Amino acid sequence: MVSERGLEVLRAIVQDYVDTREPVGSKSIVDRHHFGVSAATIRNDMALLEDEELIVAPHTSSGRIPTDKGYRVFVDHLAELRPLSPAQRTAISSFLDGPGDLDDLLMRTVRALTRLTGQVAIVQYPSFARANVTHVELVDLGGGRVIVILVTDTGRVSQRVALLRDPLGADVVGRLRTTVADLIVGRSVREGAQRVDEFVTAQQEADAPDIAAQALARVVGEELEEFRQDRLVMAGTANLARREADFRGSIFPVLEAIEEQVTLLNLMSEMVADEQGLAASIGRENDAFGLGEASVVASDYDATSGLARVGVLGPTRMDYPTNLATVRAVARYLSRLLEDDESSR
Repeated sequence: MVSERGLEVLRAIVQDYVDTREPVGSKSIVDRHHFGVSAATIRNDMALLEDEELIVAPHTSSGRIPTDKGYRVFVDHLAELRPLSPAQRTAISSFLDGPGDLDDLLMRTVRALTRLTGQVAIVQYPSFARANVTHVELVDLGGGRVIVILVTDTGRVSQRVALLRDPLGADVVGRLRTTVADLIVGRSVREGAQRVDEFVTAQQEADAPDIAAQALARVVGEELEEFRQDRLVMAGTANLARREADFRGSIFPVLEAIEEQVTLLNLMSEMVADEQGLAASIGRENDAFGLGEASVVASDYDATSGLARVGVLGPTRMDYPTNLATVRAVARYLSRLLEDDESSR
């Protein structure tokens, strides 16, 4: 059982190791943190922390560094979120404020996060399966090329060029727009995708199929499927190379997870948040995802279609209080922007 002073010693070791990158000894703790006890007493506290596997000596006769378990105790019980400075809050608002669709807003979000934390920034797209399609538009480019524009009530906008077999006139484009709108407008993405699939199947079985409508519906169906897919947007991967020395082993599994995305999607989805919507997954807690060398901290943000997450990924040696405070502040700002956008519709 670790005493209260022992936990405070752990806090000091975590803070000093994050600040200096050097193993922390009892003398430096006495000098920097003014516990009011001797170095011998601090050494006894450190021995108990080592027995509990909260700290470890990386080399013989060296100071101590936190273990993954030590970081977990620190985050759960000792980390006090540091309020953001006015400059940091101004940076968040300057990055996130301004016109743009959801894709643009989330890209600005990860740029703000990586700038503020120096880590890899990650934002989950909200799940659009329950979003409703509010508008569909077709723009004839000539030569059988048509821009298909879909808009949902969550602010998601999709644009794609459909290549049809024959050139179209204005009357045909109008008819095709009506056909597609009848299938999906005012319906959820999930229901719209199902109705489009049924329409394509019916056209395939018809004696005289509407070839143009069938081809266009296929494109619309593929776009609706894209709306239903979980996705991430990320920034700051280059920061991994700058912090490579902070990883105990190879950073290649982390790079592979970033490239594939599905691993990070699964991890972000399974992280358990506290009552404030904050979550952290540290070091070996990520072994099942092949990310035992990394930590992820995240915060829920509220979109009209439900909760999603924004977070940062980096080495276990990271500034957890600052990173948690930053992702929480960004998540709250992002939620407010999405809420204001929804109320203005």
